[in-house]
Amino acid sequence: MKRKLLVKLLLLLCVFGYQNADAQIFKKKKKNTEQEANKPSKDKIQPYNKVITKDAKSDAGLFTTHVVDENHYFEIPDSLFNKEMLMVSRISKTASGIGFGGGKINTQVLRWEKKDKKVLLRVVSHDVVAADSLPVHEAVVNSNFEPVLFSFDIKAIQKDSLNPTTVIEVNDIFTKDTKAFGMPDRYRKRYKVSRLDEGRGYIESIKSYPLNVEVRHVKTYLASNPPSNSTLGSISVEINNSMVLLPEEPMKRRYFDERVGWFARGQVDYGLDAQESKTIKFLDRWRLEVKDEDIEKFKNGELVEPKKQIVYYVDRATPRKWVPFIKQGIEDWQTAFEAAGFKNAIIAKEPPTVEEDPEWSPEDVRYSVVRYLASPIPNANGPHVSDPRSGEILESDINWYHNVMTLLRNWYFVQTAAINPAARGVSFDDEVMGRLIRFVSSHEVGHTLGLPHNMGSSVAYPVDSLRSKTFTKKYGTAPSIMDYARFNYIAQPGDEGVALMPDIGVYDKYAIQWGYKPILNTTAEEEKAILDQWILKHAGDPLYRFGHQQVGDIVDPSSQTEDLGDDAMKASEYGIANLKRIVPKLIEWTAEDGKNYEDLDKLYGQVFAQFNRYMGHVSNNIGGVYEHHKTYDQDGAVYTAVPKERQQRAMAFLQEQLFNTPMWMLDQDILERTEYSGFLEQMRAMQVRTLNNVLSLGKMARLIENETMDKSEAYSLAQMMSELRKGIWSETRSGKTVDTYRRNLQKAHIDRLAYLLTAENQAKASDFGGYRKSTVVNTSQSDIRTIARAELNILKRDIRNARNRTSDLMTKYHYDDVSERINDILDPK
Repeated sequence: MKRKLLVKLLLLLCVFGYQNADAQIFKKKKKNTEQEANKPSKDKIQPYNKVITKDAKSDAGLFTTHVVDENHYFEIPDSLFNKEMLMVSRISKTASGIGFGGGKINTQVLRWEKKDKKVLLRVVSHDVVAADSLPVHEAVVNSNFEPVLFSFDIKAIQKDSLNPTTVIEVNDIFTKDTKAFGMPDRYRKRYKVSRLDEGRGYIESIKSYPLNVEVRHVKTYLASNPPSNSTLGSISVEINNSMVLLPEEPMKRRYFDERVGWFARGQVDYGLDAQESKTIKFLDRWRLEVKDEDIEKFKNGELVEPKKQIVYYVDRATPRKWVPFIKQGIEDWQTAFEAAGFKNAIIAKEPPTVEEDPEWSPEDVRYSVVRYLASPIPNANGPHVSDPRSGEILESDINWYHNVMTLLRNWYFVQTAAINPAARGVSFDDEVMGRLIRFVSSHEVGHTLGLPHNMGSSVAYPVDSLRSKTFTKKYGTAPSIMDYARFNYIAQPGDEGVALMPDIGVYDKYAIQWGYKPILNTTAEEEKAILDQWILKHAGDPLYRFGHQQVGDIVDPSSQTEDLGDDAMKASEYGIANLKRIVPKLIEWTAEDGKNYEDLDKLYGQVFAQFNRYMGHVSNNIGGVYEHHKTYDQDGAVYTAVPKERQQRAMAFLQEQLFNTPMWMLDQDILERTEYSGFLEQMRAMQVRTLNNVLSLGKMARLIENETMDKSEAYSLAQMMSELRKGIWSETRSGKTVDTYRRNLQKAHIDRLAYLLTAENQAKASDFGGYRKSTVVNTSQSDIRTIARAELNILKRDIRNARNRTSDLMTKYHYDDVSERINDILDPK
């Protein structure tokens, strides 16, 4: 009995004990839950001063930006939600081998949107449009849903009744692999990037200005094929993202016409009354408008100042002696804007000093700046930022690299030293270099005004007119400074007072007038007819012609870089005559006690480079087709083959000046000071480059097409190949000894014919906005292989006959060797 009572007592104690324990646990849990409830949630919107503390480093502007510890915040005024902003991403600093800083890598329109407790960053496209008054607008909207680039939690809200703001933390979008804000795909593929290493990245700075926010951040990518520092297996770059508020009211567009050179952008407009989707293109240009009080003056033909001038500031870092020349190059364009009805439309200024305005910055989108960069890159470029809705240029920063002066020295020396004492030397007087800087400044500013290269400009002038003081002082050396006309290599000794470089020319004034002159009280569509009449007024006049820049296969020989005058053969003969005067003087003109021969070597190399340009100018006439853009209201063809006589002259020129070895270039006094070996290879490479250009698939295919269309007047492929062979292998008929240079060239000719027998088909390539032309070639079924095989058989016969007539041992060996090569090509074992 006692035992039973004891067991019951123990059971009761256990039950009450467990109940008390459960109660204690429950109380602890309840207490912890209350603590968690009082603790700030990561996702919960906090009071403003809990997020943006008194320790915050803030910068007011378009957004107010804050840094608290390592966290970066955007404080976005609610009034800016749903406004469109243009984001321009550039690589500001790069790993060696990638390129140079300042290069644009991405441009997108963004829209910040507030949704519940989130802020969304959406990507906006203006590629496809339709007027919102049309029924098709709904279809366009439905098929162009704006993707969400990033989603942010709202951290705090500033409930100011006048201007409420929303705070988000932005670290992740800049430190994580957000592709739109980072390295572009083309670099990732080229350098075999696997992923972003977040541990080696950081935000360098965030700065806010009245119309833009600038973010600089460093990213490190793991890469198996980095361009430099391969042992690291990674690439680090500094990227600058600019977010620019787009104008509330887009500027009136001006529609593009390919007969006038202009940077333009396109949209597919589904609102047009057409039975297929149409792409419309409109110009990139500054917003130049007539002040209301000056409209009557403008109508009466008086020059007026625009509502807002185009102003360029010259970077504080620019050496003082070059500042006046850069400013003059900018303001040289005032004369072109006068043709558009404006005076003082473009102004050059120097920025305020740090003491005068510590807030002034070239990164502020309100300021366009010629930025001076301490870089070994021999270049300058003039990009711009424009509104994708209208083409309005919002700002432009011209990148001016210090070593552009080296480039100018080289060009000016090799193209003018024969007649110009001021160009004879390895460094120029400040006035001479300043004038060259002014020339480049004008050219680059032209790009920022909307003008691309006009490579068809310089062909407007007869070659011999460029030897005339009267003509060149009036017209310069080309109708457009936007051509790569460079310096007057045609002028000969005795042509006193002749101009040596282009200025703002007839075409430049015409293009600026066409693109900028206001047409009052009209819509963009109504302007088209007026703009067309302005073009037709000068139709057929070469001074007003635009010729597109070409890369790769040069189809139109009248639209080439670095050329002058209307006849490449004649112009190049003058140029070569001047090079023959320069070479014997090179040692004298580069001499300086106590220095080595580095400058002599560089300038000697410039002679070869300039000679090679002449060969390109001439050889591109073979298989060439002229392009003169026209519309239905103009007579004549757009595309015309280069006349047979001119193509034959080009072939004769190449035989005389290049394939007959130009021994005058091989100056022993220079070579023994600059080369221990290599001159044979340099000559071979130069000859082969032109040979392969003449025997390119595109040129040969165009010769076949032209013969097919016009047999009696065409320069046929068979005739071209025959003339080429007879020149290169002239020793097989004359019985002369074949020297080393010619043996190399003849072997190269056989190698190229062998290539033509096995070359793959050539497909249509991307045109890169009109910059690249390409000719489709089906090599296995065209006459190219047929004629190449015939040429090899003719050579085989000629070489066999010539071998029996020569007594020179090395020539015999050469003929034996090339005969075996031809046998192997025609009958591969």
